[in-house]
Amino acid sequence: MGADRSYAYGAAAGLLGDLLLGDPRRGHPVAAFGRAAGAVERLLWRDHRGWGALHTAVCAGGAVALGAVAERAVRRSPAASVALTAAATWAVVGGTSLAREAGAVGRALRDGDVDAARARLPHLCGRDPQALDADGIARAVVESVAENTSDAVVGALVWGAVGGVPGLLGFRAVNTLDAMVGHRSPRFLRYGWASARLDDVAGWPGARLTAVLAALAGPDPRGAVRAWRADAGRHPSPNAGPVEASFAGALGVRLGGTLSYGGRVEHRPVLNGAAGRPVAVTDIDRAVRLSRRVGLLALGVTAGARLLWKGRGK
Repeated sequence: MGADRSYAYGAAAGLLGDLLLGDPRRGHPVAAFGRAAGAVERLLWRDHRGWGALHTAVCAGGAVALGAVAERAVRRSPAASVALTAAATWAVVGGTSLAREAGAVGRALRDGDVDAARARLPHLCGRDPQALDADGIARAVVESVAENTSDAVVGALVWGAVGGVPGLLGFRAVNTLDAMVGHRSPRFLRYGWASARLDDVAGWPGARLTAVLAALAGPDPRGAVRAWRADAGRHPSPNAGPVEASFAGALGVRLGGTLSYGGRVEHRPVLNGAAGRPVAVTDIDRAVRLSRRVGLLALGVTAGARLLWKGRGK
């Protein structure tokens, strides 16, 4: 069995494991990486871009190196290679946990318990929940489902297809570092600059693939393409813009607008404003279903592309 087939089988098994099991309650590898990255930050932190770049290089480079060593150790055993890829894929993708958290907020909103929905929202995104009413919470959930479909599923599969296990671990490391230090707080404005920029670069291909697949898999492909072309470039994030705009058009809703994040009020452009309607609670389940379809399609596209590319090289 070639390395390309081992990757394809392992990635499929890992994604199936995520669908069936989700993330573990304790001892998640990404949480362990976060604790290690936090320890490195406490050791290296200076209000300086150079020290932040060193932090990014140490943490992301360490994850890639670990993946390379592990992959090399099992290269002579097809079964072990499949198992390693499956374990790495399961560890870095988070589609099921994303769906569960979104569903929990949606159920609270359907029950009319806005306080419970506010309490649950921080498990899903960094918005300030006390500033949101029921409609604002529903919109935040749909936006988070869209963005995290790219960050937690598709982007990892893209880099896994490119770089195998090192690609999987490296992408998740970069994405985690961005969540930890990449935001524009006073402490991390300079220190987190390198992590934020590297995350933009690493997330670029996955975001575009997510937008394409959302258009293909959603109920309104033309609407998704129209919103993507018209509004994605107006979003402050180069990667969230295409994804959220495509989801908005596919679902026929309006996303974006004023939000409160990390104590700051941001006035973001409205996505799909001309053709969309306000987000309703029922749109949370629709967004989750679209996210799952996109994830499965991404597995087929990335594994198939790796097989074809490696086949051409023989």
